[in-house]
Amino acid sequence: MKIKANYFEKGVFPVLMKDIDSACKPFPKGFREELFDKLYDFFRHYFSESGSIYFRNTAQHHNIYEKVYTDDRDVMLFWKTHMLYYVKTDRLFNSMEVEVDGEKFFFDVSDMELKRSNEKRELTYAFKSVKNGVITLTVGYSERGRKTKIDEIVKAVKDKGMTLAEETLEKAFAVFQKQSEVDYFINKNAKAFLQEQFDLWMYQYIFKGESEFNETRLKQLQAIKGIAYKIIDFIAQFEDELVKIWNKPKFVLNSHYIVTLDKILGAKTSEVSKTSEVWRRLAKHKGMKDQLAEWIELGMVDTKFKLDMILEKDVVGEARYPHYQYLPLDTKYFKDLELDILALFDDLDSALDGWLIHSENYQALNTLLPKFRETVDTIFIDPPYNTESDGFIYKDKYRHSSWMTLMENRLRIAKEYMKVSGALFVSIDDNEVSRLRLCGENVFSDDNFVANVIWQKKYTRSNDARWFSDNHDHILVFAKNKQEFSPFLIPRTEKQLAAYTNPDNHSKGLWKATPLHAKSGNNEGFVFKFKNGVQWSPPPGTFPRFSKETLAKLDEGNEIWFGDGGKSIPSRKTFLSDVKEGVTPVTIWEHKDVGHNHEAINELKDVFPDNPFANPKPTRLIKLIIELSCSPENGYALDFFGGSGTTAHAVMNLNRADGGRRKYILVEMGEHFNTVILPRVKKVAFSSKWKDGVAQTSEVSKTSEVSGMSHFAKYFELEQYEDALKRARYEDAPLFAGTQDVYTSYAFLRDLKMLEAVNVNKEQNQVEVSLSRLYAGIDLAETLSCLTGKWIKRITKDSVEFQDGTSASLSAPEWDDVKPLIWW
Repeated sequence: MKIKANYFEKGVFPVLMKDIDSACKPFPKGFREELFDKLYDFFRHYFSESGSIYFRNTAQHHNIYEKVYTDDRDVMLFWKTHMLYYVKTDRLFNSMEVEVDGEKFFFDVSDMELKRSNEKRELTYAFKSVKNGVITLTVGYSERGRKTKIDEIVKAVKDKGMTLAEETLEKAFAVFQKQSEVDYFINKNAKAFLQEQFDLWMYQYIFKGESEFNETRLKQLQAIKGIAYKIIDFIAQFEDELVKIWNKPKFVLNSHYIVTLDKILGAKTSEVSKTSEVWRRLAKHKGMKDQLAEWIELGMVDTKFKLDMILEKDVVGEARYPHYQYLPLDTKYFKDLELDILALFDDLDSALDGWLIHSENYQALNTLLPKFRETVDTIFIDPPYNTESDGFIYKDKYRHSSWMTLMENRLRIAKEYMKVSGALFVSIDDNEVSRLRLCGENVFSDDNFVANVIWQKKYTRSNDARWFSDNHDHILVFAKNKQEFSPFLIPRTEKQLAAYTNPDNHSKGLWKATPLHAKSGNNEGFVFKFKNGVQWSPPPGTFPRFSKETLAKLDEGNEIWFGDGGKSIPSRKTFLSDVKEGVTPVTIWEHKDVGHNHEAINELKDVFPDNPFANPKPTRLIKLIIELSCSPENGYALDFFGGSGTTAHAVMNLNRADGGRRKYILVEMGEHFNTVILPRVKKVAFSSKWKDGVAQTSEVSKTSEVSGMSHFAKYFELEQYEDALKRARYEDAPLFAGTQDVYTSYAFLRDLKMLEAVNVNKEQNQVEVSLSRLYAGIDLAETLSCLTGKWIKRITKDSVEFQDGTSASLSAPEWDDVKPLIWW
């Protein structure tokens, strides 16, 4: 907003005033006031408190075919905001003074930064001063779980000679927080939008506002339109600049790897001597102390654990503690040895089992798209249900239109990740299911809607419910191309397989008896005589399932069963070898088959006793979705509402069960990325059995079972939209020169933006790039991989080699390689 004001005042305002003077000159003096009044009347309806351009408060008489969109009346038809990128919802906190129980407080937000994205974060307060009886508190957003220390504030106030009750302080916090919440949007094409709206406004004015026009009046209206279009041209430049920053590919930051020890100890490679050397250096590294502390904290080992136990052998030369080979090493503790670890893999990206991205999900989807375009088999997401509940760790309260815009933006780009045979599964409840289906069909088309699966999330009745006991959720299924999508069959359960026997030792193997009649058909007078003399007719009200010719063939092949004594009602032998390898999925999933909410909570509590998630999904539910739609051979599953990491858990469990090589891509913006998702992946890799946060390795050793799994995953953060916005430098330099049109000339051509990372060596005619001036911890190899869509084969200190045989410098990156990241 400051940049807009500065550029307007110094660059455009003087020129605009001259143009207005010129436009008003042919007309009476009163026209100038009318022009300003008309322009204000139009523009005020399209700007929100946050500066977003959209149908913010459009008056009824300004609409031809649209419903009203105001602060107090939400619009359910999301096409009111479909021209927008939804950024976030945040409160516009202002410094303010409040009085509670006779005490005066001043809340200072002068140093407060807005949230970088749409995560749910707590406000924190700290004591600043007491002056003239007013207690001043500074306000900020919580970082890494930091809480307000009320007792410290009370003590600090007491030290200044005042008495303050904790209850009074908490009341003051509540009063302060009741400030306006606004949506932040970016208009995809502000110029076209505002011009269209102005034309509609003008149409309404001409045909409904006045009944008679003369030549002078028409020229006046044309003058108003001319000035309005000039203003729109200039306004649109700022919105277009935000669009560029929003969609700019983002830097990969602070990347690390999770790798189980078996991959380092040589269990999966022939270069045993090389891996042994790497392990020797790791074992002696100063970071091993922190790694050991993490293993203890995660419940994988106890304080009696020693590193020597990893390689310890029993009397016959076998590993004494085989489960220790699946201890997950985190390379953040061994950053100087990370390249040595990565060098153990011949093809780095192909060796990875998963990617974990800490980021707002649109930024992640937009940045990673070139790398993963058309590679994903399955997308499962569990977005906010928009139930207006405060009991979740994430934000769950949006306007319907804002929620739909959020979903539309992300579904549209997520579609580009999908293979032509890929499918999207979205979990939702009754609150938004109808709007989600409209949104999904708008992105995928009506023809590619596959199913609405009903999942029984509760197994008990809620008798305290006001109307109905809410026992189900929906899972909407969309295909990228329904004709290409073919779900895998569900493997038969042990109970289903138990129905197949072979009491007569038939040469075709196991079979089960199935009826010869059906509930529909023809030939009501049907009678058939088998070769053993048994005569059969369908029971009353049913019909023969087979023709007489088919029955004769089955009879001849000994494929009719008459019971052990030969006198039972005849039935057909359905051989297991002749039927499909599984069963076709249905659209009602009962809790006994896929789990329920209570099971999910207990499951997560076994891994994390202090589970912060009120409504996680059961692993069995997502495991079935992955099993139905993701190829076991290098199939990819994407979840960009990562939550507690259940999708990664489900993929790992499924691979553990059937030996598959499915891979996951998980995106989550919340702080629990570090406190829940990463620890969960590490824990699941180490063991499949957990209780009270501790791996049940003693149970495993009793059964000689190793429940860990070989795993290799990468995790990293991404530069965020507001990071880029904050670092982009817009100067006070003269904006325009010569006879250029101040309204349409690119206003930011002279701005530095993020070019502080570049030095121009004029003598050698070279551009030197130093990205560390922008961010610490840039993973340039992964950044370039995402930017170009090329997969990484090998990383060295100075370069990255891609799978297509090309390479790029990391120590002295080329200007052309990094230009899209720092100049737009």
